[in-house]
Amino acid sequence: MKRRSILKAMTGLAVAASIGLVAVPGHAQEGKKYTIALIPGLTTDAFYITMRKGAQAAADALGVELVFQGGPEFNPVVQVPVLDATIARKPDAILIAPTDVTQLVEPLRKAHDAGIAVITVDTFIGTGKYQTGAGEADFPLAYIASDNVLGGRMAARALAQAIGDEGGKVYVSNVKPGISTTDQREEGFKAEMAENFPKITVLDTQYNENDANKAASQLQAVYARNSDLKGVFGANLFSAIGAGNGVQQAGQTGAVKVIAFDAPGSIVDNITSGLVDAAIAQHPAEIGYYGVMSAYAHLTGQSIPVSIGTGFTIIDKTNVTDPNVAKYVYSE
Repeated sequence: MKRRSILKAMTGLAVAASIGLVAVPGHAQEGKKYTIALIPGLTTDAFYITMRKGAQAAADALGVELVFQGGPEFNPVVQVPVLDATIARKPDAILIAPTDVTQLVEPLRKAHDAGIAVITVDTFIGTGKYQTGAGEADFPLAYIASDNVLGGRMAARALAQAIGDEGGKVYVSNVKPGISTTDQREEGFKAEMAENFPKITVLDTQYNENDANKAASQLQAVYARNSDLKGVFGANLFSAIGAGNGVQQAGQTGAVKVIAFDAPGSIVDNITSGLVDAAIAQHPAEIGYYGVMSAYAHLTGQSIPVSIGTGFTIIDKTNVTDPNVAKYVYSE
């Protein structure tokens, strides 16, 4: 296998994987059949279901076995036993979306010490800066994900545009501190608002523990304290769904703007109905595809980038029915 061929496949065909999940024949390595495990943040989220499809497309193309195993909720207490069981199966590589930046460091070190290649996808451990020789969490080979700080900035711009020139009060509906992706989205959102939209006041973040009902209740409580509330950014799927439901329950559909991060079918339905103004769609199939391709490249003796970023698509009422945009809606 030539280095150039595998890297060309990684860069040129990941988009095809995200759209049509096509396999690319002719890249299987003769000899050893590798096993790559994908451990998502949780198994029931459309984001990770779509990521699995991209990973499977790459696995089919390369002739490797893909093992998909995870827990029913985004929680390190649930994820660590799954990781331990996966390590016991001795796969050649593990792709994992860590559910906490610190609590997954030592469990993942067990995999590294056992000679299993570790790549984090979507989320990271430590600072997400790997192979630096510094810190206790730099041992993974690569981090493959969306640029979540940029995604947060894109959400801020979309919300500012939806609100208009008059400005007003907004807040972030988030999960909890310590999750790398949602922390970064909040960071990017607040930075963009502070730097470029001085008429908009960002209120205290509301943490909902991934409970959409709690997020809905929080929206109503924030609105009760701030009748001039103009918008909310849901930093993940459950935050956005809950915030949108809270806006509806408060009788403020259309008056309080909602920007969602992630784009399952339910969010798209809410865009169509006007409950959500826009969604920042990641490309999770690309993440899964790049993950498997990178793991395979490493296992076959090639160097890989320590950081690979994937794109976004903004979905709103103007393009939600466009087939070229609809392909980025996550699988249910």
